[in-house]
Amino acid sequence: MKALSLTQPYAELIKNGVKSIETRSWKTDYRGIMYIHASSTKIPKGSRENTELMKLAGGNDMDYGAIICSCNLVDCVQMTDTFVEDMKQNHSNEYLAGIYMPGRYAWIFEDIKILEEPIKMKGHLGLWNFKLSENQYE
Repeated sequence: MKALSLTQPYAELIKNGVKSIETRSWKTDYRGIMYIHASSTKIPKGSRENTELMKLAGGNDMDYGAIICSCNLVDCVQMTDTFVEDMKQNHSNEYLAGIYMPGRYAWIFEDIKILEEPIKMKGHLGLWNFKLSENQYE
C-alpha cells in the first residue's frame, strides 16, 4: 500500500478530518487507498507560531514517527488562479492548512479512517510503499 509522510500538525489535521487536501509541488497519477504517516520531525517554527493553524489541530498530543490513518486519494489537480481564489474565499480552514499557489497540486482525500493504534515506523520522502506485516494491523 502507498503511504505519504507529512510533518505535524498537517498529518493530524488529515487524521481529524479538518484537512482533506494535501498541497504538493508535484503530481501523482496514483489513485486509491493510502496511509498517512506523521513524520518524526517536530512541528516547524512557522507552523507552531501560527495560532490559527495550531487551534485547528486541536492542541492534543500528536503522534510522531507513525502511520496514523488511511484515506482514499481520489484526485490530483493542478491549481489555477480560480482554484486558489475559491479555496481562499470558500474553504478557509483548507486554505490555512496548505500552500495554495497556481501551478502546485491539490491531492484530494476522502474516506479518512483513523487507525486504532498508530504503527510506529520511519517514513520516507515522496509517495512510498508500505507493507503491513502479520503482527501489524489497520
